[in-house]
Amino acid sequence: MALLQVENLSFTYPGQEKKALRDISFSLPKGSFTLLIGASGCGKTTLLKRIKKEIAPAGEETGEILFADRPIGEIPFQKIGYVSQSPDNQIVTDKVWHELAFGLENMGLSHEEIRLRVGETASYFGIGGWYRHNTDELSGGQKQILNLAAAVAIRPELLLLDEPTAQLDPIAASRFLDTVARLHRELGITVLMSEHRQEEALPMADRVLALEEGEMLCFDTPRAICQKLKDHTLSAGLPSAARIFTALNGKGECPLTVREGQAFLAEKYPAVSGKVTEKEKNENATALELKSIFFRYKRTDPDVLRDLDLQVGKGEIFSVLGANSSGKSTLLRVIAGLSAPYRGERLFFGDRKSRKEKGCRKGVVLLPQDPTALFLKNTVAEDLTEGLLLTGVSKAEAESRTEKWVERLGLQDLLSHHPYDVSGGEQQKCALAKLLVTNPKMVLLDEPTKGLDAAFKDALKTVLRELKQEGVTVIAVTHDVEFAADVSDRCALLFDGAVIASGTPNTFFSKNDFYTTAAARMARGRFENAVLVKEVVELCKKEP
Repeated sequence: MALLQVENLSFTYPGQEKKALRDISFSLPKGSFTLLIGASGCGKTTLLKRIKKEIAPAGEETGEILFADRPIGEIPFQKIGYVSQSPDNQIVTDKVWHELAFGLENMGLSHEEIRLRVGETASYFGIGGWYRHNTDELSGGQKQILNLAAAVAIRPELLLLDEPTAQLDPIAASRFLDTVARLHRELGITVLMSEHRQEEALPMADRVLALEEGEMLCFDTPRAICQKLKDHTLSAGLPSAARIFTALNGKGECPLTVREGQAFLAEKYPAVSGKVTEKEKNENATALELKSIFFRYKRTDPDVLRDLDLQVGKGEIFSVLGANSSGKSTLLRVIAGLSAPYRGERLFFGDRKSRKEKGCRKGVVLLPQDPTALFLKNTVAEDLTEGLLLTGVSKAEAESRTEKWVERLGLQDLLSHHPYDVSGGEQQKCALAKLLVTNPKMVLLDEPTKGLDAAFKDALKTVLRELKQEGVTVIAVTHDVEFAADVSDRCALLFDGAVIASGTPNTFFSKNDFYTTAAARMARGRFENAVLVKEVVELCKKEP
């Protein structure tokens, strides 16, 4: 018997003519694990929220959603757990222990039963060490584990996960997905998860449901999906092993994991040879130089940045990686001038900025982790032009610049929407456009690929490379190692408040075990300095 059955589901948001979902039909057996994939704005979040009645968006709906043969509207909230892509937005209490107990209190359980369930759940998820902490003191990874634990504490039969690793560093994301797999395996919870990070998520699934512009594109096993999507734009987000296999016209069973990819390369390309040529070093003038920077938020707090040195060239794309709470976002705020260090020097294009001087420097723009912080108007179109008009730019010039970036970022269909009514990935695009219309000299990006599908990541790479050619300096903080490896001139690792390593992508990622790409893991010991799928494929094709 199907635990969840969706029959001919269509949905339209208020005031919109285009349907967000069109004639969706599928069923999930009890105890199954289904991965939901698709481009940003294709309807994944809408589908998940329609299944969870307490957060279901308003609009016009046709079709039916059944849970254990009952209409979804009749199902108690504890039957279905939900974890969103933003850890902060789901936490509702100030203490970890209270967050775990909150859903159980709403179920009307006795004090004794709540205490037992909370204690057992905290132990299972390893929360005991921070059980009495304030929720605002937790790292991003801890917050998302807490959200998952709170959802599981109510003992749901179905767990819905909407891009749950979007704001997590690679190590925290792996731990989170391992926990989800363990819950599915040990407790038999049925899982429906939307996730752009398919490298690890896709091999975990029994089935994969792919959406395209609100319609169901295909629904099949992971290996079958890789074959069906090999010529589709969605193939760019599939696991590296599968992309290497299809690019080399592999025969037989498609590999999904690093281990399976290594076995495929060992069997088909046994000769160990080949080396990737390093990217040329940026020899341009220095755009930014930080010397011995120290920063803390409060006088009594420990340093977030300590004795940090950094130099970035004009027209360079520089990516900074590191764990959640390592200080990456703080570094961008210090560069932007939104936070002032208490010691050290900042030089912009050779011009020294006073240590105590605050305020964003002219020509420097910052895309924050939460793009909604930039939205002020009721439509995307108004938001893109109004800010320019306030700076004294003529209306004709403002419209010309807006039209340019709307076309380059593919925002034509979003202009009439309220910025809060589009998907997380679409918000990222709109916020980036709002910054780029100002013609900046330096662009600071805090998790620019968060919520973006692989196809738009490729489009974003093109935009950043064009900015580089125009002499614009780009500094990106990111958890997306494959994106950083492909687009960056140099990459750096931030740890303990300082940059501990930096180098060109091929050197940087080929040395790392954890902050590296799946392709680099497969190529290690076989192809020197290869860190991207396309590099592995090119070297394989050169093999005798």
